[in-house]
Amino acid sequence: MQESRPFVLTIAGFDPSGGAGVLADAKTFEQHHVYGFAVNTGNTIQTENEFFEMQWTDIDFVLKSLDKLLQKYTIKAVKIGIVPSLDYLKEIVSLVKKLSPKTKIVWDTVLKSSSEFNFITIENQAILIEILKKIDLITPNYNEILQFSSVEKNPVLIALELSKYCSTLLKGGHNPFAVGIDYLYTGNEIFRLAPNNTLVFEKHGSGCVLSSAITANLALGQDLKTACTNAKKYIETYLESNQTKLGYHHV
Repeated sequence: MQESRPFVLTIAGFDPSGGAGVLADAKTFEQHHVYGFAVNTGNTIQTENEFFEMQWTDIDFVLKSLDKLLQKYTIKAVKIGIVPSLDYLKEIVSLVKKLSPKTKIVWDTVLKSSSEFNFITIENQAILIEILKKIDLITPNYNEILQFSSVEKNPVLIALELSKYCSTLLKGGHNPFAVGIDYLYTGNEIFRLAPNNTLVFEKHGSGCVLSSAITANLALGQDLKTACTNAKKYIETYLESNQTKLGYHHV
């Protein structure tokens, strides 16, 4: 008889194409043999190629849903996706830590869509730092991480600064020097995560899939480096799955 699967939760947007957001997260969770819950932060109108419109979910509705889930289930790990503001994110993170202090939190720092629709602007550094101290991992790419500093323009230096507060996975998909090489900054150490294959196809929502794979691995009891390493293998399989922007999920 199969053992019970650990519970995980995605708090993210709804993408009707299924390439990103809670649908992509749910597919990833299932492949990793964890049981996934989802709370919707907003509905989008989009395809894998174009973004048209965003309708955010009221924060009170999100918090009520989180309260019910966290009170009833032991959720091992949470992945957070698109949110409209730092204040919105702060309320989510604070409630998760209040009701379930041991739950791991991964924030996939999607600040804008690939078609340049802005989801969130990083303005208040004090609130940002307060949030980061409660999070276990953030997963920015080389473009996103630049928005975490109004002064520094070196992604590596920004990652080092952010890792003082929470571990930072600087994703290599947009690495201008070595495409596909990720760097995990844990505050004390830096790990280089090289790809097995760089001859892959671009996919809509690949960042969502990577962060939800990490979240699932953490829920399964893997340490952070192992969780990121195994998630990288999963995302490469996803990127290789076909030549379109909508990937197929399989281990």
